[in-house]
Amino acid sequence: MNPKITTPGKIVQNIKNQDIKILVVDDDPDILFATSRVIKKAGYQTFTADSGKEAMEAVKTIVPDLILMDVVMPDAEGPDLCRRIKNDPNFKGIYVLLTSGTRVESEQQADGLDSGADGYIARPLSNRELLSRVDSMVRILRAERERDLLIIELKKAISEIKQLSGLLPICSHCKKIRDDKGYWSQIESYIRDHSDAEFSHGICPDCAKEHYPEFDLYDDKGPDKI
Repeated sequence: MNPKITTPGKIVQNIKNQDIKILVVDDDPDILFATSRVIKKAGYQTFTADSGKEAMEAVKTIVPDLILMDVVMPDAEGPDLCRRIKNDPNFKGIYVLLTSGTRVESEQQADGLDSGADGYIARPLSNRELLSRVDSMVRILRAERERDLLIIELKKAISEIKQLSGLLPICSHCKKIRDDKGYWSQIESYIRDHSDAEFSHGICPDCAKEHYPEFDLYDDKGPDKI
């Protein structure tokens, strides 16, 4: 039998997924093994827990990006754990997908989603569909991360733009500017460090007349010739 060949695209995808941590929670050892195997094979960092207590311990230790949470477990209800996670500011950003093979009716799924879950997976389903649902949630997760990063960058840019607003202490003689740390800098250096402005040097008409009267740097026809 010829060995199965992994395509280059699949290898790249698996490497790309290594930045995502997924916790699989289920009290059924067969489902836990099968689900975690599918997730791990896709390249995700995969962790498992077989009870509600173990799941919360893993959440605190690992802080996963995504949790696949069984709805019914002997020691906990998946929706209750979901509420605890969603209401804890330390776990902000963790996505939760509830899974169940028994509570699959529309109203039951709605109850699960009302707990704050980001999705609901009704079993049985194929491995391909399971992975597709996980990949879909990860795409949303990554988009959220990119948005948050963009917001941070925009706030930083706005902050830098605003650095030149307000009152600037400037020496009345040498025209140096004092920064917020008490250091004095040439006005050109200060503006260059606090904005995107660049300087080119020239001579204004008044200074030309005062310092270079012997040169005809300006005429009377309009703006400067320099």
